[in-house]
Formats: sequence, structure tokens, C-alpha cells
Amino acid sequence: MTKLDVYDPAMCCSTGVCGPEVDPALVAFAADLKWLAEQGITVQRYNLGTEPQAFAANPQVLKEMEAGMDRLPILAVDGHIVSTGIYLTRDQLAAKLGLAAKPKITIKADGSSSCCSPKSGCC
Repeated sequence: MTKLDVYDPAMCCSTGVCGPEVDPALVAFAADLKWLAEQGITVQRYNLGTEPQAFAANPQVLKEMEAGMDRLPILAVDGHIVSTGIYLTRDQLAAKLGLAAKPKITIKADGSSSCCSPKSGCC
């Protein structure tokens, strides 16, 4: 089973979705992590403020942090760092994890959609 580890900077709570000024990127990222879990991905999230031992136990993460705290968040897939310094979008996460891309729905001028072929039975 594929595992995604997220090493967050110090935040007020485990998701950063709290307080009077919530960062919309963190809200979207929290939803995307929930979606990943629904796809069968094991997601583990670490907050530097509350779980520094998780950071200290990972030499790759420590090396990134030595290069600068702006390297957080750090995302690792099955122990391999795949992203530093940004929260990836759902499409970017799906690509890094080898998940099938979401079907793109195009609405045609006649109101029909092209989400799948008529013979596929999905529409």
C-alpha cells in the first residue's frame, strides 16, 4: 500500500485549518488528503510544533530543513521526498502517487457532456 507522509511547519492544529485567518490552500489540501485516503493511500501528517520527533527521526527531512525552514512542507511517498516548500494540488498529488487522473468533463454547446464515450455506459 502506498504511503504519503506530510511534514508540516509548526501550526496551531494538525491541519492548520483553524484560527481566525484560515489559509485556503490548507483547506483544499486537507480535503485532498481525505480524498487520497478514500483512494486507498495511507496518509500520515506530522506537525513540527507537536511532533518534532518525527522530523528528527527522518534524516532526509532533517537535511531538507537544514537547507531552510522554507523547505516545509515536505511530502514523501513511500519514504522518498517528492515535494518541498508547497502544498500540492489534488492533480499534482494524484500524479506523484500514480493515481488515475480525474476525468475531465467538457460541456458541449448542445448541453451534452464528453465525460465518456456513449458506448462505455458511464453516462
